[in-house]
Amino acid sequence: MAIELPLFPLDVVLFPGEDLPLHIFEPRYRMMMNECNEQKSPFGIVLVRPNSEHLKEEPYPVGTMAKIELLDRLEDGRMNLIARGLQRFRILELHRQKPYISGLVEVFEDKAEQRQTQIGHANQARELFNAYLQALIEIIGKEAIEFALPTASEDLSHFIAYFLDVSNERKQQLLELTSTTQRLQEEIDILGHEVPFMRQMLSPNNSFHPESPDRSMLN
Repeated sequence: MAIELPLFPLDVVLFPGEDLPLHIFEPRYRMMMNECNEQKSPFGIVLVRPNSEHLKEEPYPVGTMAKIELLDRLEDGRMNLIARGLQRFRILELHRQKPYISGLVEVFEDKAEQRQTQIGHANQARELFNAYLQALIEIIGKEAIEFALPTASEDLSHFIAYFLDVSNERKQQLLELTSTTQRLQEEIDILGHEVPFMRQMLSPNNSFHPESPDRSMLN
């Protein structure tokens, strides 16, 4: 079923289940957030296409519905809020009658897949992502941290996609997939290249090692 949804074009890709802090300062988006907050209704976060004109933003066709989780109003009318990602949607029609853009959208989910294959990919992705996080923590010189990764395969695939250090266009491609298994497989491929590279950075013979004199190169 199609619904009308206010759209917030940003230079970020939000995934279901993840939180995004936002600072709202433009009058048109203050209006949007005030309306959504008063009506307890969701809005859509969409990646804006490169070279879009201000006030004439062109979004990618798939985004993530979001709800206002926390809202803090500032004295001058600006606001800080936390948006929680809900379902993904496809834009069927784009509307520009209001100060902010909106669209007729339809919600979609990943298709059903063989559970055993999906779990196998999820376990491999989880192991690689844990190694990726621990290496990242060591590179920036922080103590080891225990992470509670999502247990459900689709939730895990969205979590990993949101936190991977890849381009927004690559994240958008992961967002648009309708196969959890394919999303996990592509994340496994990315992590399979990143983890060995990060371990090489941590090698005592590498000038990027945290304890080497060249550590400042990471800043």
